[in-house]
Amino acid sequence: MTLLVVGASGFLGGEVCRQAVAAGGRVVGTYHRGAVAVPGVRARRLDVTDRSAVRALLAEVRPDAVVATPYRYDDWAVTADGAAHVAYAAAEVGARLVHVSSDAVHAGRPTPYLDDEPPTPVFPYGAAKAAAETAVRATDPGAVLVRTSLIVGEGSKQIQLCRDALAGRATLFTDELRCPVDVTDLAAAVLELVDSAVAGPLNVAGPDAVSRAELGLLVAAASGLDPAGLKTTTSAESGLRRPAEVRLDSSRAAGLLRTRLRGVTELLAG
Repeated sequence: MTLLVVGASGFLGGEVCRQAVAAGGRVVGTYHRGAVAVPGVRARRLDVTDRSAVRALLAEVRPDAVVATPYRYDDWAVTADGAAHVAYAAAEVGARLVHVSSDAVHAGRPTPYLDDEPPTPVFPYGAAKAAAETAVRATDPGAVLVRTSLIVGEGSKQIQLCRDALAGRATLFTDELRCPVDVTDLAAAVLELVDSAVAGPLNVAGPDAVSRAELGLLVAAASGLDPAGLKTTTSAESGLRRPAEVRLDSSRAAGLLRTRLRGVTELLAG
């Protein structure tokens, strides 16, 4: 099987490539600004906002499956339009599509979100991810949309942010709750879904709901750092309009997949 990983230079995309190559797959990985640093991956530069370029690449590679991970936090063209272009091109060549989405599509509330709840975005990035989901579902009803949360692991932006906050260089919110997932667990789940017939939205996140500030304390304990210097605030005090409590109920994914989605407490304790 030939697998195309769109966004292979990113944190998740790179891990998907590593695991796919280790399993003996033929992997093509795209990049735009960064580089694909995974041995065994055939790297191709791609601008996902260029619809013709996306179609041309997929027509050339003829992948059996596509894992789409690209996003840019403040760029609608990459996050929304790019997802639509990839979905269209994947459907053209008959490739299985696994589209990676985000819990940012939800507005936030105390109770967990189930897999099929419609998006209720409250900020631009969430709106772009919601638009991407709509485009993917309209183009390819058989695609699976992986709604995930904060992606952690050595080298992740989330862990680095916690270390920066512990050093006084950044601030963590006490009132923003998420369900962090380890990058190796998420990549393994994504590759399982490549070989499945699961369609539509599927929550794939860790079982622990923690605030960003609590994540910082867990990182401090795991790294032997002094938690006393942790800088915290609330999203309300910051003036930012973002979802507060976003808990994903991933029980359906836990029942479908062999991969065990570990909680962040277990991950950082080990």
